[in-house]
Amino acid sequence: MTFKEKVNTLLVEALEDRPTLFLIDLTITEAFKVMITLDDDNGVILQDCIDVSRAIESKLDREEQDYSLEVASVGVGSPLKMVRQYVKNIGRTLIVTTNTEKIEAELVDANEDFIILSWKAREPKKVGKGKETVQKEQQIPYTEIKEAVVTVTF
Repeated sequence: MTFKEKVNTLLVEALEDRPTLFLIDLTITEAFKVMITLDDDNGVILQDCIDVSRAIESKLDREEQDYSLEVASVGVGSPLKMVRQYVKNIGRTLIVTTNTEKIEAELVDANEDFIILSWKAREPKKVGKGKETVQKEQQIPYTEIKEAVVTVTF
């Protein structure tokens, strides 16, 4: 079993006990730097990272292969990569970049195929002069999304 396969197996075992915790990214460099990025349906806490790190580290032998291990939560401004992340963020405001436009809107729904965004826009009145505020909604398939980031408001 290669080092990468061993790390992957240990990671899967570590995540089995925590059904709300899920893997976003696993990278192992040529210098055997292992970088694991996690997310959780309820938000990752420091203890989650510590537990996963210990579960992996306790079963690897540095005499067999020297390595470094980094387990972290997905960053606040990191792009969403998985459907599960979109579902977790329903009700929050996203900035979604597609092949044709950039939309800042509330994520109102997400399923396996697409997301639905909702926002208010100012548009010319259909009758008369001036503008009016209208509620817009758009369904966007994941295949059209280049990047989606949750906006942070204070």
